[in-house]
Amino acid sequence: MTNYILITILLAGLVTWLSRVVPFAIIKNLTVPRWLINFLSFVPVAIMTAIFIESLLIYHAGHWPGFNLENSYASIPAIVAGVLTKSLLAVVITGVIAMAAIRLLGWG
Repeated sequence: MTNYILITILLAGLVTWLSRVVPFAIIKNLTVPRWLINFLSFVPVAIMTAIFIESLLIYHAGHWPGFNLENSYASIPAIVAGVLTKSLLAVVITGVIAMAAIRLLGWG
């Protein structure tokens, strides 16, 4: 391994670490307005929605996106598990089992 690669890896690790630690160090001594806390409470929902929709659609250049049927079918029991249990672990386990069953049965 050359020095260039080693330095690149170390600097990338430092930047990653700093980007995760510095915001906590800065905000530790600040009072955050209530409206900002309320606004930021929607960020995880927005991110999960974007990831969810992106996994259900297939990009076709110059055409409307199509549906990824395997992911669409597996999302149904995962959504039901989420509504019933309110547990991320239950959603993940249900989704993995549903995807395994769909692939085993060849429904995709």
